[in-house]
Amino acid sequence: IKNIIKVVLILLFFQGLKSPQESLGDLGAMESLRVPGKEEFRELREQPCDPQAEQELINSIEQVYFSADSFDIVKYELEKLPPVLNLQELEEYRDKLKQQQAAVSKKVADLILEKQPAYVKELERVTSLQTGLQLAAVICTNGRRHLNIAKEGFTQASLGLLANQRKRQLLIGLLKSLRTIKTLQRTDVRLSEMLEEEDYPGAIQLCLECQKAASTFKHYSCISELNSKLQDTLEQIEEQLDVALSKICKNFDINHYTKVQQAYRLLGKTQTAMDQLHMHFTQAIHNTVFQVVLGYVELCAGNTDTKFQKLQYKDLCTHVTPDSYIPCLADLCKALWEVMLSYYRTMEWHEKHDNEDTASASEGSSMMGTEETNFDRGYVKKKLEHGLTRIWQDVQLKVKTYLLGTDLSIFKYDDFIFVLDIISRQLERFKISTSSKTVTLFEQYCSGGNPFEIQANHKDEETEDVLASNGYESDEQEKSAYQEYDSDSDVPEELKRDYVDEQTGDAPVKSVSRETLKSRKKSDYSLNKVNAPILTNTTLNVIRLVGKYMQMMNILKPIAFDVIHFMSQLFDYYLYAIYTFFGRNDSLESTGLGLSSSRLRTTLNRIQESLIDLEVSADPTATLTAAEERKEKVPSPHLSHLVVLTSGDTLYGLAERVVATESLVFLAEQFEFLQPHLDAVMPAVKKPFLQQFYSQTVSTASELRKPIYWIVAGKAIDYEQMLLLMANVKWDVKEIMSQHNIYVDALLKEFEQFNRRLNEVSKRVRIPLPVSNILWEHCIRLANRTIVEGYANVKKCSNEGRALMQLDFQQFLMKLEKLTDIRPIPDKEFVETYIKAYYLTENDMERWIKEHREYSTKQLTNLVNVCLGSHINKKARQKLLAAIDDIDRPKR
Repeated sequence: IKNIIKVVLILLFFQGLKSPQESLGDLGAMESLRVPGKEEFRELREQPCDPQAEQELINSIEQVYFSADSFDIVKYELEKLPPVLNLQELEEYRDKLKQQQAAVSKKVADLILEKQPAYVKELERVTSLQTGLQLAAVICTNGRRHLNIAKEGFTQASLGLLANQRKRQLLIGLLKSLRTIKTLQRTDVRLSEMLEEEDYPGAIQLCLECQKAASTFKHYSCISELNSKLQDTLEQIEEQLDVALSKICKNFDINHYTKVQQAYRLLGKTQTAMDQLHMHFTQAIHNTVFQVVLGYVELCAGNTDTKFQKLQYKDLCTHVTPDSYIPCLADLCKALWEVMLSYYRTMEWHEKHDNEDTASASEGSSMMGTEETNFDRGYVKKKLEHGLTRIWQDVQLKVKTYLLGTDLSIFKYDDFIFVLDIISRQLERFKISTSSKTVTLFEQYCSGGNPFEIQANHKDEETEDVLASNGYESDEQEKSAYQEYDSDSDVPEELKRDYVDEQTGDAPVKSVSRETLKSRKKSDYSLNKVNAPILTNTTLNVIRLVGKYMQMMNILKPIAFDVIHFMSQLFDYYLYAIYTFFGRNDSLESTGLGLSSSRLRTTLNRIQESLIDLEVSADPTATLTAAEERKEKVPSPHLSHLVVLTSGDTLYGLAERVVATESLVFLAEQFEFLQPHLDAVMPAVKKPFLQQFYSQTVSTASELRKPIYWIVAGKAIDYEQMLLLMANVKWDVKEIMSQHNIYVDALLKEFEQFNRRLNEVSKRVRIPLPVSNILWEHCIRLANRTIVEGYANVKKCSNEGRALMQLDFQQFLMKLEKLTDIRPIPDKEFVETYIKAYYLTENDMERWIKEHREYSTKQLTNLVNVCLGSHINKKARQKLLAAIDDIDRPKR
């Protein structure tokens, strides 16, 4: 049955030329097996069937019937027959075989009918294929016919021309390829030239183009070797590009850096370049500081020993000598400045080009390229920001290591301040301000220069060590720098050590010889006599010290208040010393003229109580607390015995008094100029102290002029002699006199002598106009008060005598106005009012006494007893004297 099914299926699906019935009829090898006809098929399909029974019949067929096609069914069945045949059994067996045959036939018929549509469709495809084959045969026939025509129409020469043309085209292409190969072979020479010219972008672009061209001709054996060589060249370019990138760290060049960045961008290694750049900056910092320190160490060592080169940087710093410490530090900071400036300019370059890239990207580009560029730009920005902190930390660490390598306590004050100033300029670092108005240190020196070069040059020019000498010749004088005024034998005799040479306007910092002063040219001094400030050497030193302290405050802001506090104590001590030397005179206060203001007296008392140690020697039995309090005070200043203040020829030391007083006033003016700067560094909570210092101390310096110059005025004129001369005058005359008394001439001669002495002093020391006015004012005021005192000593006086007093005073005023330009004459009304009071009545006199309390009790009493006694009774006189006593009582 299996064989029948296989044969039927093969005929149906592969031959497709006969009907199933015809195909079954042609099976000659199966003649012994009768195949049902159409009618039988119809009958079989129309017969009632049980699919399960039919399947059981098919399953009951022996397996041998499903064996190979070479199986002989007839032979197999004959061999199965028993030796003794039984007809009934044979018929039963035959019926069984028929039933199996019928089941199989029906199954085959069902399968054939089921595949009938597929069979028809396949038959149509075969028919279409047959038609296509027929058309192909026609085309082939036509083609052969046309080929025959072409063969007959063209000659062999024509075909030869076509062959040559094709060969020519091939040769042209080959020549072009050979020229390209020749150019590729010469590329290495051009690449070397471009690298020497530092045209890195061009070299990389050329190398990449050559690699692309070489890949086109890689089938040539020579090109395969060239391609390998180009790859090596590209790696060599990257190495040289890394070297070029490292040069940026010490000397940034915008054109050079632009080429390097363009080259890395062509390579697609922008991020790698930034990583390498930060590594080079770190290495540059280390190499720079090591080479600078090594150079100074080897220079100071004075030998060619190479052992220092093997030392670590930390150990190498310990070999720097004190003499070379500051120059080495300056050079170290200059070198580090160049590295940091290069980093700043690198950041500036990227910021500028990022803005340009953003603008160009907005004009239009591919989304993919824009995202990649933005990613690289963001990476570079973050890397630069993070690297900023790292680079700064490296710089700080290197400088700190250098500072710790030497004990800074061995340096002088100026050197120490210089070191601190250098370090503070390192602390400026990268102040990339968000405000466009702020100019950072890098912007200031971006175009050239170095802040440490200016500082180093300033240090070289400053040859004076203020704290080391202070202008004094010995240590003892240095210790008493603010306690006494001394003299210098090398300076002209009339000028003491601490005073400016007024002839030249020069204020020498150190002692100079007379020959040196004479040898100086007039053009050596920029200040003229009219405008030159009058200064002591002590004042100059104080100003210099204030400058040093200002530096310290700017560098060490946490101790700014302490520095200002000590500066105020220094000014307090200076002011107290000037007053003690030249202005203290208890007799001044007894005059009642109010020469020292209450504010000045309060300031002087405060200084004396808080700063001055008035005890001559320490008390061994003193308590510990008292000893500690005395440590905060300084000894009272004392004037050198070489400063003479008792000679009338020098107007009682007027030159020294002028220089001392005016230098103090000048110092106070300088402190006024410094107030905004001091206020800027002073902590907010401490600013009231600064305001108090200026209002209570600095502003009172000019008030010292009155008490200091009053002493000169009180001794320059012989007022006692004038009183004696006035006492010899007879005032109870009966006639009006036309001639003044001789005491007026004596007084005017005293003023003329005072004027001559003043001119002599001004030849040595310039007398400023305010000082001259104060001196004349004091002398005139004392003279007028002496005149009133002389009038108050009169025992008898007539009306004519009172007129004589008026005549004498007018004569004095007329002659005095020719000697001085002071207008109005001081205390003129004081004298005239006293003289005119003689003519007052009793009632007017009482009111006058109460209104004019500027006169002394003696002067008022004499006016009542002598001048009015002749025309008032005793009772009225007693009443006036009682009024005078009431006025004088509060004074007692």
